[in-house]
Amino acid sequence: MEYLKITEELSFSRIIQGFWRLVQWEWSAKELEAFMQECVERGVTTFDTAEVYGFGECETQLGRVFARNPALRNKIQLVSKTGIFNHEGFKYYDTSYDRVKTSCKESLQRLSCDCLDLYLIHREDPCFDPKETGRALLELKKEGLVKEIGVSNFDPIKFQALNQFCENKLCTNQIEWNPCCYEHIQSGMIDLLTQKQLHPMIWSPLAGGKLFTSQEPPYVRVREKLSEIAQRHDVEAEVIAYAWLLYHPVKAMPIVGSSKLSRLESAINALDVKLERWEWYEIYTASAGTRLR
Repeated sequence: MEYLKITEELSFSRIIQGFWRLVQWEWSAKELEAFMQECVERGVTTFDTAEVYGFGECETQLGRVFARNPALRNKIQLVSKTGIFNHEGFKYYDTSYDRVKTSCKESLQRLSCDCLDLYLIHREDPCFDPKETGRALLELKKEGLVKEIGVSNFDPIKFQALNQFCENKLCTNQIEWNPCCYEHIQSGMIDLLTQKQLHPMIWSPLAGGKLFTSQEPPYVRVREKLSEIAQRHDVEAEVIAYAWLLYHPVKAMPIVGSSKLSRLESAINALDVKLERWEWYEIYTASAGTRLR
């Protein structure tokens, strides 16, 4: 496994295990603990969750494992997020000072631990006040409740605005990126992260499975190209999809959201695949079905 230095004090496994759908897996604490141990044995030591996943239930289930096996917490890097809430079924965002401070403490209680390795603002908030959000994040660091801070799904303007009030301590942006989703390439976010030598965490690296199931033309074109390149490298197409993300100089960290260890192993195997530059661009242009100028 490859590990990336996120800050001077914190390193992440290049492949991350995510628990967005943990509640749907209907596992016991013993089953979840066994799965987490299998991840660690494969070198995947970074785990991602959020307070909104299962409306707190995901963090609660992870917390039961840490309560059962406190030593496991010391073997992993734990990431959680705040900012998305529900009021009687109505979703809204809240990144205010008080909410960020309270949410972190509530997450720690559910997770049965004293500190998060990384705490992220989950979504861009139209009522976002970077000064107040930044003040909350810096205080959480100072209080020892979080080691590092970052964001998720931010555009370059909001990233830099918050970073200014966080004393330039934002260390990542967790973003959606796959061969059919170029939002953050088009916005310049990937360029900004590359410039600052910050490594993004990547959610939905396989487009929620659509890369291999959807019959929409962009996904079909990408799937055909991934399969073609996979044959050249004698690996599965899924491995090439991960290798495509790993190729970029920003050094992205894909999040695997599956309950199947075989899916995790596909991402791990991608670390050994060396794409040719022209192969990267074959995939890059496939979804749009266009040629570069």
